[in-house]
Amino acid sequence: MPSSPTRTSTGEAADAPEADAASLGHGLKQRHLSMIALGGVIGAGLFVGSGAGIAAAGPSIVVAYALSGALVMLVMRMLGEMSAAHPSSGSFSAHAERAFGPWAGFTAGWSFWVLLCTAVGLEGMGAAKIVTTWLPGTPDWLWVALFMVVFCGANLAAVKNFGEFEFWFAALKVGAISLFLVLGVLAVAGVLPGTDSPGASHLTDFLPHGGQGLIVGLLASVFAYGGLETVTIAAAESENPVKGVASAVRTAMWRIALFYIGSMAVIVTLVPWNSPDVVAKGPYVAALDQLGIPGAGQLMNVVVLVALLSAMNANIYGSSRIAYSLVRRGQGPRALAKVSGGVPRAAVLVSSLFGFGCVLLSYWRPDDVFPWLLNMIGAVILVVWIFIAVSQLKLRRRLEREAPQKLVVRMWAFPWLTWVALAGMAAVFVLMAREADTRVQLYSTGAMTVVLAAIGYARQRKGARG
Repeated sequence: MPSSPTRTSTGEAADAPEADAASLGHGLKQRHLSMIALGGVIGAGLFVGSGAGIAAAGPSIVVAYALSGALVMLVMRMLGEMSAAHPSSGSFSAHAERAFGPWAGFTAGWSFWVLLCTAVGLEGMGAAKIVTTWLPGTPDWLWVALFMVVFCGANLAAVKNFGEFEFWFAALKVGAISLFLVLGVLAVAGVLPGTDSPGASHLTDFLPHGGQGLIVGLLASVFAYGGLETVTIAAAESENPVKGVASAVRTAMWRIALFYIGSMAVIVTLVPWNSPDVVAKGPYVAALDQLGIPGAGQLMNVVVLVALLSAMNANIYGSSRIAYSLVRRGQGPRALAKVSGGVPRAAVLVSSLFGFGCVLLSYWRPDDVFPWLLNMIGAVILVVWIFIAVSQLKLRRRLEREAPQKLVVRMWAFPWLTWVALAGMAAVFVLMAREADTRVQLYSTGAMTVVLAAIGYARQRKGARG
């Protein structure tokens, strides 16, 4: 059983974040990290959730994705600076603990764990719905259970299995969306055989629902970027963590610009924003249908299925490593810290079971407990981003004093852009509070965050007295 980390008089973990990966394997190669970073940008939210954003914002969805993408770039740069200096499987949770003490690591880590585990169940349900359209009559829960067994088993075996799954999943996603972008650009330019360029005819009504529609699209786009943090968690189990994080963060800008903003621009140029197919079939299928490509719908369903399975795999991995790092730092049940074969197998099992429990709740308590759980995780990613920003503000100055050689990745225009990012997050919170659909998520997440912070602070005080 790993020993508990020593703590400073301020309650911070002394070197725990560097040590918390000491028992884990290091089976991830640079090609795994590179493809995880590349494919991790292409999440299920992009394929599944962007249709509602387009229906609300119209062509201005491009502006929404550009604004939220700029915010995400700043967050990833801050996280990359800290993770390159102190690689850790706890990522932002370990950095928050280093900056503000155990209560902050506890709050950021366990809230994100709940988010990832719940997302595992949601992604499994989404994947099952696609499969049951191909095999009608088969129960959804059976497919979710099958997917859970496959990815839980892969994560139990060795970290390189997670890396291999993500490598090929990412390769397929990158290939598919790259082909989509090439075909879309050719169609827009009027050089794709059998199609006529729509020109700017679909862009004339740029703000069909005014500023309110742009706000709805902006909120939808913010949460489509979730999952980019996985690469900083995975880096701790790679052959060269510092190089892996640095490379992923430095290329984040063009990846976000190309895959998210670029594909939104292509879609709203090719397809009328108010086409029913944008929501009913999904924006990518609607765009390919517009080009008259045979079998486009089924092809994109395969890609969406891969994106959902990839997210399941990544979230089982990420949740287990966050939990492992937390308990290594004395922030949870010690049984979850047990490592076998370089894998925290107890953490993998518990995280997977929590995810499958969410699926069962969707059947057993669809009208009360399940919606409450979904609302509770609605704004967790924003809470995590705030912890990242305020931790970077404090740790950057400490690094400059104590170990400037570790600043291999630097936040741009520090500290001004960090404050700009915090202002952007505050603006998103205000916008969420204005919208009835997101207000309940904001309040529910806020309540969970306060409860976790209180528990974490009480544990910290108890530890200090002991």
